Amino acid sequence: MQLFPRVEIDYPDWVRQLDWQTPRPDEHDRLRLAIELARANLLQGDGGPFGAAIFEAGSGRLVSVGVNLVVPLRNSVLHAEMVAFMMAEATLGTYTLGGSPGHALYASCEPCAMCLGATLWAGVGRVVWSATREDAGLLDFDEGPVFPESYEYLRRRGVEFEGGWLRAEGRSVLQLYRERGGVIYNG
Repeated sequence: MQLFPRVEIDYPDWVRQLDWQTPRPDEHDRLRLAIELARANLLQGDGGPFGAAIFEAGSGRLVSVGVNLVVPLRNSVLHAEMVAFMMAEATLGTYTLGGSPGHALYASCEPCAMCLGATLWAGVGRVVWSATREDAGLLDFDEGPVFPESYEYLRRRGVEFEGGWLRAEGRSVLQLYRERGGVIYNG
């Protein structure tokens, strides 16, 4: 056991090759980036089959991305959405993504209980996902206690949700993970 360990989170090297400058005004393009991140993370061997991206809601400017780093960094909270939140807040030098200009999260899969709860604290105003929690469940990923009331509570607090967009594309990454024998770290 190491006393006083230091926790450091960094992107895999290939993430630096992304086009960070070109705005993506089309929401489907934003979601495709999250799916591409999930696929690349899997193919590069850097973690689980999940990706996320945070954009300025109006302009489509990419603020941060996240890929699942649970297994390589041995840290159960490093889901793609959580990494995206942490990196966005570090990039912007703030503890909230709320207020002006407003930010949206695009995720390759419907957020689990932890990530869904974190959307409120992170301050994003919109969440869009591709594959569903049922799709993740087919791989035996446990998405935790998320209920219709969970979404209703967050909606009342101003968070908008859209799910199942480009579902076949998002689900294909999960299926590839299964075919490759990927680790199910929370099942």
